Amino acid sequence: MTAHETTSPILEIESLRIALPEGSDRPLAIDGLNLTVRSGEIVCLVGESGSGKSLAAGAIMRLLPEPRVRVVAGTVRFEGQDLSTLSAKQMRSLRGSRMAMIFQEPMTALNPQKRVGWQIEEVLRIHTSLSRKERRARVLEILEQVRIPDPASAVNAYPHQISGGQRQRVMIAMALVLQPKLIIADEPTTALDVTTQLQVLKLIRELQAKFGTGVLFITHDFGVVAEIADRVAVLRQGELVEQGTVSEVLNRPRHPYTQALIAAVPGLNPPAPKSFDTAPVVMRVEGLHKTFKTRGGILAPRRNAVAAVDDVSFELRQGETLGVVGESGSGKTTVSRCVTRLLDADGGSVMLGDTDMLKATRGELRARRRDIQMVFQDPMASLNPRKRVVDLIAQGPIVHGENPEAARSRARELLALVELSPAAAERYPHEFSGGQRQRIGIARALALNPKVIVADEPVSALDVSVQAQVLKLLAELRDRLSLSLLFVTHDLRVAAQLCDRVAVMEKGRIVEIGETATVFANPGHPYTRKLLDSIPGRDWTPPLLAGTAA
Repeated sequence: MTAHETTSPILEIESLRIALPEGSDRPLAIDGLNLTVRSGEIVCLVGESGSGKSLAAGAIMRLLPEPRVRVVAGTVRFEGQDLSTLSAKQMRSLRGSRMAMIFQEPMTALNPQKRVGWQIEEVLRIHTSLSRKERRARVLEILEQVRIPDPASAVNAYPHQISGGQRQRVMIAMALVLQPKLIIADEPTTALDVTTQLQVLKLIRELQAKFGTGVLFITHDFGVVAEIADRVAVLRQGELVEQGTVSEVLNRPRHPYTQALIAAVPGLNPPAPKSFDTAPVVMRVEGLHKTFKTRGGILAPRRNAVAAVDDVSFELRQGETLGVVGESGSGKTTVSRCVTRLLDADGGSVMLGDTDMLKATRGELRARRRDIQMVFQDPMASLNPRKRVVDLIAQGPIVHGENPEAARSRARELLALVELSPAAAERYPHEFSGGQRQRIGIARALALNPKVIVADEPVSALDVSVQAQVLKLLAELRDRLSLSLLFVTHDLRVAAQLCDRVAVMEKGRIVEIGETATVFANPGHPYTRKLLDSIPGRDWTPPLLAGTAA
């Protein structure tokens, strides 16, 4: 019996069933869920997209989009009280004071028109009788507890004026300001780099231990599970297929679905390096510079110029994958956008063949677009929702003068190449899952037969199993078509599996570059060592599971 099992449950879910709208892929989002969370315990709820994790959280908080999605059976008890018996007013009183939620994307959960301090203080205005001075003091105290740099300045900042990691800390501060007994964290670290991710996880663990809070932590990242969980529950299409201590589930999984999920987790041991010394150089970047300047105003005082990319140089050879890794703000994405001329650099050169992309005329640039294409992090934001998939893929070749029917025929072939059904050609982007949309983005990038594909965090938001499928697809296409990949990622496990070499960026500069296996085994720069030491679950190695299906 663990220490947590001697305490009474804060949250008890019994035989919970949540119905989906008519015409959905299954009638029940959650079918018979039984789960408890005790004081001082962190329970991780894991599963793929569509498994019902977030809807379970919505049912606990009474935030389901009723009546289309609704609880049809079972009970949810908080501190022994059946939440379904409470009025809407009673639930509003409970939320924030005794139970709180940390959302996945703070930019959509925070009001962009209100300052950070005002939004945290609102919780205190609603739930306490503290004076304005006392509320402000409590806001500064909680911002200090969640380790926001310069809390006195942060209270007056708007959400867009602070980093993603700091926004997530603000969400944690809002959840913890009244020291609730239960916190539900819905994928709060998915989009964060490894160092910020580890800081947030340590922060949740420390504050949870300090206040004796129970935490239901929803995630698809098994590294996070290994880092933070006491117990683990695994959902598959609404059914709880396995639960147990973190050691039992991660090291001795019993259910085939859990085994398959764990088998899909990228390891931290890069494969043996290949030699590209004799391969031709397809892209040479020298002395790349990009500085961002801000104009001042009444509400936005002038800030110092930021050198996002500072004297960056590297080569990319045919058939090679070069990973660009680093924390948020290190300059990774700016490099990817400068080399594709989606962003104008301030200096340096990007030689693609005999053309300097930074100095190319509009005509030269248009011709060279065929040779370098981009796969974006969020395919839904980069795919026109009003166009059919076949037209999205064929658009590039048609713009470059190809016969429309031939281009659409080629688009259908590319869908087969990225392992999508021919029927997908006539559908629209919103009709696909995240992993399928990313395959469409890859097919679109391949339509012009490029020499180089620049992929900016293409798998960061995907489930571990879908992530493994997309990475395998990219590797197969690279080898089959002799593509060169510039792969931007904050996930070092992904970099270890796909990249032949890695370039480590810090504050706009490349501080280390070399073969992935060498850099991971013997990092030469302190910053690289810091990144590797920050990987969640870095001391956990997924067990070798024979005979599991990915």
